[in-house]
Amino acid sequence: MDLFSYQEEQNPSMRLLADRMRPKTLDEYIGQEHIVGPHRLLRRAIEADRVSSILLYGPPGCGKTTLANIIAERTQGAFVRLNAVDASVKDVREVIQEAETARNMYARKTILFLDEVHRFNRSQQDALLPAVEKGTIIFIGATTENPFHTVNGALISRSTLFQLKPLTAEHSMLAMQRALLDKEQGLGFLPLQVDEEAMKHIAAMANGDIRRALNALELAAMTTTPEEDGTIRVTLQEAEESVRRPTVQADESTQYDVLSAFHKSIRGSSDAALFWFFYAVEKLGMDPMTFIRRLTVACSEDIGLANPQAMVQAVSALEAYHRIGWPESKYIISQAILFAVESPKSNSIPVAIQRIMQAMEESRSAEVPMHLRDTHYKGAAQLGNKGYQYPHDYPEHYVVQQYLPDAIRNRTFFMASEQGMEAKMKINQERRRNRARQEKGER
Repeated sequence: MDLFSYQEEQNPSMRLLADRMRPKTLDEYIGQEHIVGPHRLLRRAIEADRVSSILLYGPPGCGKTTLANIIAERTQGAFVRLNAVDASVKDVREVIQEAETARNMYARKTILFLDEVHRFNRSQQDALLPAVEKGTIIFIGATTENPFHTVNGALISRSTLFQLKPLTAEHSMLAMQRALLDKEQGLGFLPLQVDEEAMKHIAAMANGDIRRALNALELAAMTTTPEEDGTIRVTLQEAEESVRRPTVQADESTQYDVLSAFHKSIRGSSDAALFWFFYAVEKLGMDPMTFIRRLTVACSEDIGLANPQAMVQAVSALEAYHRIGWPESKYIISQAILFAVESPKSNSIPVAIQRIMQAMEESRSAEVPMHLRDTHYKGAAQLGNKGYQYPHDYPEHYVVQQYLPDAIRNRTFFMASEQGMEAKMKINQERRRNRARQEKGER
């Protein structure tokens, strides 16, 4: 009898190890102590069979479906599973109709678990709302994508959001150790010996996905030739052949997060800014142009006049990317990123814009002062459009006069910082303000 026949005899259903080892109780559940640890809200709700509508958000293999299955084991009501990949609105409406009947006739609740809820579009998600609002169904949604990007706001507001954290290599190690010891559901029925190096490699390559780790362990065990004494020894070599480095998925939520990390790193870390840029382009397959655009914005938003050359570098990188493409332009883009990160920083430009926007909100209208109005036509002086003083006719090419509307004539929007080149502007601003105060005092 070969190993496959032996396994089939021991486990006729031939389910995958990850499925067989799926925890059935909270005590068996691995990780997520922050939401299902002792005395935590979700744990108390599950144990008391008082779960309300919830959203489970987290990366693949972190335990969302397992948690839903544990809820199914604990509840006294009906538990219906649907996957948004192949389910339709018709399927959802059928569940709702049956749930309404069960509630009205038998006072029995129904829990609907919708896996990959982000695969439902907005209109499909809307079909759930009336039933969730009325309590016809208790909704449990699972998603790997940021729900604030992919789930209707109305559905989020009617559910409690629980964010599951990525699991670690230690969690995968624990799951594999359990599988090796379990003779009924795991691999304990086999004369199996797995080297520590092999276990660590699988755990590392699984990248926090317990399902992936268990499947790799099973594949290694089932495909390794037994030694003369019948022992199946899984070494690092078998482990390396059984699991490959996972392909990184870049959903919309991930792309937003990486782009955000890149921009924030421009404000403080050359190493991080370069890392997120190349991670996004090389690993996630994102368009370099997305990051060059963000870099160009950052050169004004976060650096501005403290070092205007940063903008020149960014635009040059943009031009280089258009002309020579990727990967040749990576050197020019990297140069622009490093120049931006290491430049003195100033946010005086966005602050000035914010102040101006606020002033416009506060002012219903803005009358142009008479001396600033157009005078290129005959009769302008008769209308009072006169009195403008040409700054170049005065010392230092500056003259004190009103430029803003009367309602906000004394407001200051742009305040230069002491960073980089803006330090000189700050001195110039102070000099002009002092002159204005002097002239006002003389008058």
